[in-house]
Amino acid sequence: MGLYVRRDEERSELQKRIAAELRDKSKKNANQYSEIEPEDIDGVEDSEYIKGTKQTSPLVGVWIFLTVAAVAAVIYLIIRSN
Repeated sequence: MGLYVRRDEERSELQKRIAAELRDKSKKNANQYSEIEPEDIDGVEDSEYIKGTKQTSPLVGVWIFLTVAAVAAVIYLIIRSN
């Protein structure tokens, strides 16, 4: 549930205190994450899990197109046979 405040209305003391606490908490969280190195963000210390894998082939678009075309052809043939 939300509270709508018009711009011409003043905030109550409780609203001001809550807003200040949320700002402080947000700043604290932002400072906490700014100290992390970019390579540490995912939490993986080594890349052992990725060994033995390979990158996707540049021909993946062709394979996707051929698969979609084959499915479309089968659907077309099914519709035509009725």
